[in-house]
Amino acid sequence: MSKNINMPKLRFKEFSGEWEEKKLNEFALKSNTKNHNEKITEVFTNSAVNGIVTQRDYFDRDIANSNNLNGYYIVENNDFIYNPRISINAPVGPLNRNHLNKGVMSPLYTVFKVKDNQVSLNYLESYFKTSKWYKYMYGVANYGARSDRMNITNNDFFAMPIKVPSKQEQEKIAIFLSSVDEKIEKLTKKDELLQQYKKSIMQKIFSQKIRFKDDNGDEFPKWDERKILEIFEITRGYVLSVNNMSENKTKQNMYPVYSSQTKNKGLTGFFNEYLYEDSITWTTDGANAGDVNFRKGKFYCTNVCGVLKSDKGYANECIAQILNSVTKKYVSYVGNPKLMNNTMGSIKINIPSSIEEQNKIANFLSSIDDKIEENQKLLEKTKEFKKSLLQQMFI
Repeated sequence: MSKNINMPKLRFKEFSGEWEEKKLNEFALKSNTKNHNEKITEVFTNSAVNGIVTQRDYFDRDIANSNNLNGYYIVENNDFIYNPRISINAPVGPLNRNHLNKGVMSPLYTVFKVKDNQVSLNYLESYFKTSKWYKYMYGVANYGARSDRMNITNNDFFAMPIKVPSKQEQEKIAIFLSSVDEKIEKLTKKDELLQQYKKSIMQKIFSQKIRFKDDNGDEFPKWDERKILEIFEITRGYVLSVNNMSENKTKQNMYPVYSSQTKNKGLTGFFNEYLYEDSITWTTDGANAGDVNFRKGKFYCTNVCGVLKSDKGYANECIAQILNSVTKKYVSYVGNPKLMNNTMGSIKINIPSSIEEQNKIANFLSSIDDKIEENQKLLEKTKEFKKSLLQQMFI
């Protein structure tokens, strides 16, 4: 590790010496090629979340055949696209590399291509995923007619200083980061497959196309239709200030607190008291109204959570999943979405009449959830690892 400002914090051991500072205009050229008569099949939009994507991904109609694309910049594969008009609440405007086919981009964006073969496209793409260039961009940004927008002129943009190592080091950095991206992609795909599998298997179980057998190999009894109020005591959580919670579990605050959020399965923090144990909760108000979860163990939940308690074993993962598959149909969307206690109590669901069968289904679904959670934790850990690399491997 070196304290020299022209060396990164993290570096492959076979490389040494300071990195060279270049301005973007030394190795990149702004595209002035505009579409006049050529038939273009793709229209691109620049998204900070999804990178460069076709507008077909956002709209049902095919705007690529519209007649008002004259004057749009032609964008070729491996060109870079930048949005110079950025919100004051955003880090900087998104800058992405085009991995799609030839298309056109609105003249409001800046399109450029790398003209120097000593600058790796993969290295430059990774560099623009870091925040290393933000400080310069904020320094040259100016406010336009709108107070919530900043603008970067092309002259200032192309004068941007970028630290660049040798081509060999650039390529090694890019290859290494690419391997991390491949791992992220595989874990993301695995998550999608596990989610699809769970959804598919639940549909078959809840439609009784798949049935479990008891420990003697015999069939379980037929399922029953039951009202929620017939099998549960229906209650609700209580208001709790975030200031009273801790972000992580401690000796003092050892009980999880659940709210209406979907992140972390609704886990908001930890508190020193609990309200319920081994119960089902659902979100009563807001965008996530109707979301149902089984909460194993002792827990606290806020006032936007309804609670279903049972001393006969009905509060389990099986019943929670069956209920979650139908609750959205009962949410009132007049004003703020709501699924209140009286409506929840009137819902009828088909459930296994045997608690033993419920538990077998619950254990099976929980085993899938464990695999999903394990994979998601590894995915998040890998993303954080990449984020750390991007900050330490570049200047």
